[in-house]
Amino acid sequence: MSENKANNNFFSKIPARVSIKKTYESYIDILEEIMVAIRLKLTNNLKLSSQPTYKSRIKSFNSYYKKVLRQHPEEAATSNSLVCLTDMMGIRIICTFLEDIEIVLAQIKEMFDIYEIEVKGAQQSFKEFGYESVHVLVKIPEDCVPENLPEDKKLPDELVCEIQIRTILQDAWAEVEHELIYKTEFTPFDMPLRRKLASMNASLSLADIIFQEIRDYQKNLQSEMTMRRRSFYEKADELTINEKSERKNELFEKINPYVQGTIDELLLQAIKAHNAGDLDNAILIYTKIIESKPAPNNIVLSVIHKHRGMAHFSKNDYENALVDFRLSFEYDNKSFRSIYYEGIVYSIQKQYEKAVECFTKSLEINEYQSHTFYRRALAYYELQEYENSMNDTIAAQKLGLEEPGLEALHSKLIEKFDMNM
Repeated sequence: MSENKANNNFFSKIPARVSIKKTYESYIDILEEIMVAIRLKLTNNLKLSSQPTYKSRIKSFNSYYKKVLRQHPEEAATSNSLVCLTDMMGIRIICTFLEDIEIVLAQIKEMFDIYEIEVKGAQQSFKEFGYESVHVLVKIPEDCVPENLPEDKKLPDELVCEIQIRTILQDAWAEVEHELIYKTEFTPFDMPLRRKLASMNASLSLADIIFQEIRDYQKNLQSEMTMRRRSFYEKADELTINEKSERKNELFEKINPYVQGTIDELLLQAIKAHNAGDLDNAILIYTKIIESKPAPNNIVLSVIHKHRGMAHFSKNDYENALVDFRLSFEYDNKSFRSIYYEGIVYSIQKQYEKAVECFTKSLEINEYQSHTFYRRALAYYELQEYENSMNDTIAAQKLGLEEPGLEALHSKLIEKFDMNM
């Protein structure tokens, strides 16, 4: 082979930057339109308790060209069509909590055809630095492809969109790491800095785990507290409106409390015992928390007294329930539920004037309580203040309360007004 022929073969394998750039830039608008459509599909369909943040980008030509030279030099040199990379279009979904990543991934699987799922950083040892991130390559959906594409701009079958799923902290780390590491060259002399980076990454990873643990605790506690309030209202309805409680004949399993641990652990344990009908142990744990003087501010004490009052109420110990509800309100004069619960006890004791006073105070703090309007309407009715009762009944209806007893009260009030006409 002559030297000229060898040179010609060599130069024919070199990708022509100008030609590649021209081809790539001719697709930019199309890629942008596709990416916007996919992002819109995600924002319209992803369901999370906390709204994620979205970032998106089309790979710049300089980055694209460098990667083409590394990964597909021969294809770029010989083809006149678009050379596809997996990260030409990138959409990043930034979630609040670690649990959100799995939720988002499951929903993406429902929305798109998946080519590949990769968990970046999952194989790194604790001594290594790097970020964790879930990368999903999805096929371009037909409803995201622009209509009436020119024949010479037909999309390659291998074209995909990369969707990255990260937490806020993972994203922050990735952004900083990209600037510090991938845009520079580390040398063996950089080991002290590597250790510092590894330490920072470990701290951020730990923070993500702690945030998730707090989130799990809050969800668990909220679930128990919701059940606790529902049971309380059922009993109150049974006693004041003569509605049978569905839980009345439920068999409860006794809980043996350890009466130790952090305030958070004790509170969750107390509410679980409370929900299981183990009222004596629940009161014991609530009392343990109160005696520990849990906080310099009084919010915690207000919450504990409120729940201990609910436990006393469930035992029909109305006097101690009233003491706790009053103390709860004294510790936090914004606790509209505490004063509302006090009003419920007075209603059961047929002390309707005191009940109205409590319900009114509760509504002064939060005027959008449909149940409080309803219960004050009942108290007004017993006091034969029918006009006030009707006003509160209408307010409860306007706020969307769907309660059979509310409709019955409304009918009785109409009858009263008709009789007086």
